[in-house]
Amino acid sequence: MPRIIKKNIRSEEAFCRKLKSIKLRVTPQRLAVHRVMMELVHASADMVLESLKDEDGITAASIYNILSDFADKGIYGRRFSPDRKMYFDVDPGKHAHLYDARNNVFLDFEDGDLIPLVESGLKGKRFRGYKMDNIELQIICHPTRKKKI
Repeated sequence: MPRIIKKNIRSEEAFCRKLKSIKLRVTPQRLAVHRVMMELVHASADMVLESLKDEDGITAASIYNILSDFADKGIYGRRFSPDRKMYFDVDPGKHAHLYDARNNVFLDFEDGDLIPLVESGLKGKRFRGYKMDNIELQIICHPTRKKKI
């Protein structure tokens, strides 16, 4: 049975080393965005902005650019929701997601057989006029129980 997981994401020190290794400066704005992302795990630029609204000197455009830079450099992943909103994911590695369409929330889940099964099923398949770059597994769902408050 698949299980929802919360991954242990790298420390801030490791994050700073990673930025330096890919020639990105460690700035207060980048660190602030990363700290928020460590809390949220999957978030849109708007969600990060809301968390940083009291931070001086950081704009919506800055946050989006920082998140995009991190995704372009492979530090974060990108996820697109069915409501056409881009979310960033602190785990750029291969893993599956549940997307709670009622609450607009991504959850990582672990099922060691599922992604290899999909990959083996697609191995050797051709899509006329297209070359497959990647497989992202996203299961759209909704909660079956009310959340406890």
